[in-house]
Amino acid sequence: MHLVDWSIVFAYLAYVIWHGLKLSRGSTDTEGFFLAGRNLPWWAVGMSVMATQMSAITLIGTTGQAYEDGMRFIQFYFGLPLAMIILCVTAVPFFYRARVFTAYEYLEKRFDTRTRTLTSFCFLISRGLGVGVIIAAPAVVLSIVLGWDELITIFVIGLSTTFYTMFGGIQAVTWTDVKQMVLIFVGLSICVFVIITNLPQGVSLQDALYVAGAAGKLQTIDFSFDLSERYTIWSGMFAALFLFLSYFGCDQSQVQRYLTARSVNEGRTSLLMSAFLKIPLQFLILFIGILIFVFYQFSAPPMIFNEVDVARAAAIQPVEHERLQSEFIDVHQNRRAAAMRYIQAQNSDIETIARADYIAANTAYQEKRREATEFVRKTNGDDSFSDVNYVFPVFVIQNMPIGVVGLIVAAILAAAMSSVAAELNSLATASTMDFYKRHINQTGTEKEWLLFGRIATLAWGIFACIVATFVTNLGSLIEVVNTFGSFFYGSLLGVFVLAFAVPRARSAGAFYGLLFGIVSVWIASSYSDIAFLWFNVVGCLVTVAAGYLISLFVGESINAK
Repeated sequence: MHLVDWSIVFAYLAYVIWHGLKLSRGSTDTEGFFLAGRNLPWWAVGMSVMATQMSAITLIGTTGQAYEDGMRFIQFYFGLPLAMIILCVTAVPFFYRARVFTAYEYLEKRFDTRTRTLTSFCFLISRGLGVGVIIAAPAVVLSIVLGWDELITIFVIGLSTTFYTMFGGIQAVTWTDVKQMVLIFVGLSICVFVIITNLPQGVSLQDALYVAGAAGKLQTIDFSFDLSERYTIWSGMFAALFLFLSYFGCDQSQVQRYLTARSVNEGRTSLLMSAFLKIPLQFLILFIGILIFVFYQFSAPPMIFNEVDVARAAAIQPVEHERLQSEFIDVHQNRRAAAMRYIQAQNSDIETIARADYIAANTAYQEKRREATEFVRKTNGDDSFSDVNYVFPVFVIQNMPIGVVGLIVAAILAAAMSSVAAELNSLATASTMDFYKRHINQTGTEKEWLLFGRIATLAWGIFACIVATFVTNLGSLIEVVNTFGSFFYGSLLGVFVLAFAVPRARSAGAFYGLLFGIVSVWIASSYSDIAFLWFNVVGCLVTVAAGYLISLFVGESINAK
């Protein structure tokens, strides 16, 4: 990168760390450190809710997902507005009026200590794995920009974020989130403008979308009812609804956001803000992935976006690599010519023929790219190799002008650091309040609990860095993090459904119902082909059914401890 780009990146990172440490003065007790004194405005909470979701995974994984698979991923978010409305009626008032620190603390009030402990443990495992993925995403960027090993970049990003989170608490996390969202909006808007203005002369945005449509990239709705298909209208409206209800209603990283609001109504408003802004924002990010696909119709793309792995494979089998590279250049040139002919043939007698020629040329290009990917996978002995997460960062580094590169890299890093900070703070909250304070040091002082919370932040930061070293080649990171969560989220949601909506539910039913739910998800993932989104439905329904049936055969009090 140019010196100007480096200056932008380091200036922003320095400001974020300085600002986080500055806000540590308001985190002198557990309520200040974990909940910001329950005194944050709704708009800041709403921005924090969005920012916690929109990590670097969103910028890197979603753009790469759109480049490979088109706009179908947008269906994933169709259930979000309904989920938020349901939670505004149920979870927000329940949690806020209970004056709890964690969502799982409420379950002790409703059921018993063991249910609280088990649900909190499930959150810690699923979110601890998830934050590792969040760290891995920007490590992809820095490994390309700096030429560093990914292991080094993972620990630099993870531990630097852990440092200011240890001291600043939720105050630092929330106000950093607000600044992060502004930077991301600016960066994405500039990115769209630069791509459009760099299309070949005579190729308009309408022409670009015309080509993308012929390649199947603009297909948004899939009405097929196939449980093995990841993104359909049914999985988005139904299966993802369960995921969002669980994520925003049972996951401490989100519940903690609206517990910091000044009132129940402000907590509700913050969720509704996220509900109605998330889909347009996600559409914009996916649209950038489509624009990158179109850009590379006319500009030469890398055969493989992961330059490090392809160079390693080329060193082992140089002749085969050279053959693939030569053939790749040929199919790209053929596709480029076919795309130009198709654009010029719009509304003419030969449009159908030109469209068929372009589709055939694009199919040949995709097949050659898959062949190259398989070559790298087999040569390096890495069965999990995928370069989808490298598409956006490589495009930015190679094609954005000076200054814009630094701005977008800063946006990616800011997104990562802010989300990592939010997750680490929620992990520390659950560790402190649900385990240390509840089971180990019930009679401790605020100073002791606060000290443990900061130590827990450090411990989770190190754990997340270790997880991050294993996930960078697992495919689309946006899918990886949702897959991790889907193994637990549905079952956790089932416990809260029992708590909120089933008066006859008992503690034994909630506890063992959760175990049945988790086992059912494992069985579904091991012995069926259903897509990961449906794991949330399976886990929730089994937990509720098993919990209700077990409750019918126990005689304990609803409020048994």
